[in-house]
Order: sequence, then C-alpha cells, then structure tokens
Amino acid sequence: MNKQEYWNLTAAMLRTGLLGYGGGPSTIPLFKHEAVDRYQWMDDSEFAEVLAIANTLPGPIATKLAAYLGYQRRGILGAVLAVASHILPTCIAIIALFSFISVFSTSSIISGMIAAVVPVVCVMLAIMAFEFGNKAVKGLGYLLGFALLCLAFILLYVIQLHPAIVIVLFLMYGAFHFSLLGKMTDKQHKRGVDS
Repeated sequence: MNKQEYWNLTAAMLRTGLLGYGGGPSTIPLFKHEAVDRYQWMDDSEFAEVLAIANTLPGPIATKLAAYLGYQRRGILGAVLAVASHILPTCIAIIALFSFISVFSTSSIISGMIAAVVPVVCVMLAIMAFEFGNKAVKGLGYLLGFALLCLAFILLYVIQLHPAIVIVLFLMYGAFHFSLLGKMTDKQHKRGVDS
C-alpha cells in the first residue's frame, strides 16, 4: 500500500475543495492543475476526455472528477477518499459559518470579495478553453475546428439542446472522425508499401 499516493490524492482534493470558489466550473482548472501539471496522473487529452464524459453524467462536476481521479489512482477506496477530501472542507465551512450567514449576506466586504474573484475564475476558464481549443485545432484543422465551434454554439444557444446531448454528439463524431483518419492512414501506408 503506497501511503504517499493516498497522501497526494488527499492533498490534491483538499486543495480543489478549499480553493474551488464559485462552484463546479471554477474547480475544473484546479483539477486540471492537480491531475495534469502537478502530479501528472494523466495528460491533457485524457483530462479533456474525462471532463467531457463527466459533463454528460448527472450531478456536480467536481465530485465526479474527484471520484474518477480517486478511482483511477487507488480504486474504490481512492474514490471515497478523494470525494470525502474534496467535499469535507466545504461541509465543515458551511456548518461553521451557518450562524453568520445573515451578516455575510449584507456585508460589503463579502460582496467585494465575490466581485474580485469573478474575473479570476473567468480568466482560469478562458485559459483552459484556449488550451482545449488549441488541441482541437491541431487534431481537426482550423476550418473543421471553427465549423464545429459554430455548430456547438448553434446547438447550445440557438436550438438550446441540453449540453449533455451536444457532448455525446461530439464524442460520437470524434470517435468516427479519428477511426476514419486511422483507416485513411492505413490505406496510405499500404500504398507506400506496395509502391
């Protein structure tokens, strides 16, 4: 039993739980930092796949990511430990601060703190979106990448399809696209061998 692995998992999930101010979307860059940059449990493309699948499932995105990372690293015990480490600080904070909620809700200091954090969360999400977009363009090309971006915008904001449906559609297309590319590469390779 590797105690260091359990400690790393606990520490990573505590950080995402403590620093993930603003709900699920704001924690995604924190999860990416811990899983990809700090501990290198997975690469960018695997994290993007996990994030896409987690978005299609019901429930809060942060707990799904914590459960997946814990399960990937240490099985069921790791999943339980990761989820508990992620949500426990918030649960304790809510219970401890419950009696002060009326004071906090009218406090100008708290309103200022919230206003100051919003731009930081926006920048973190924008950086992550840029990185994912950059990877999509490398894999699909500029024209197809832009076309799929426009299609996603139309499906989400014009037609107003549920995001899970759009993600599933794009996952299905991605599987088809890369299997088609694999077949084309195999044919080109056979032509090169034959000639």
